[in-house]
Amino acid sequence: MSLTQPSQRILIADDDPVIRHLLASILKREGHTVVVVNDGREAYRILQHDADFGAIIIDMMMPHLEGLDIIRHMRTEKRLARIPVMLITSEQALGLMKESFAAGATVFLPKPFSAEQLQTMLRLLLSKSDRGNQPPTQSQVQLLEPGQKKAGHEENLMTSVRVGLKGIAPLRSIS
Repeated sequence: MSLTQPSQRILIADDDPVIRHLLASILKREGHTVVVVNDGREAYRILQHDADFGAIIIDMMMPHLEGLDIIRHMRTEKRLARIPVMLITSEQALGLMKESFAAGATVFLPKPFSAEQLQTMLRLLLSKSDRGNQPPTQSQVQLLEPGQKKAGHEENLMTSVRVGLKGIAPLRSIS
């Protein structure tokens, strides 16, 4: 079963070769075209000349330029602002998820993660590509967590992430 119907072109930026290989392998197996870079400066250079990506998966901590800085830059440029971004990180700071959403990340995935968690978050990320990076609607959030009422974009995104990543302790402690 494919993560999404149409094939998409996806930029992966991570300094960890194991993570780059894992992400690229899963995405290629699902029929997507991937462009892989190993640091933030390389990702930034590509985005200066090429905005034709359906999604971007970027590591928080990389040499030369951090993931959050790239996301902040992307959100200031109209041609890049439409691209949904997954921020992945091994950092465990409690405020990091909130900071990533404030910078403009679409989804947040802490390392280490399971293949199932990664695929869930990839589905969520790629579904945003077709909708222009919009947050989930209140009805979508209620479908994910019946009976809970959340207010605002940040809460909706956090609910989506929490539902997609059941079993990751740091996410349970953030509310």
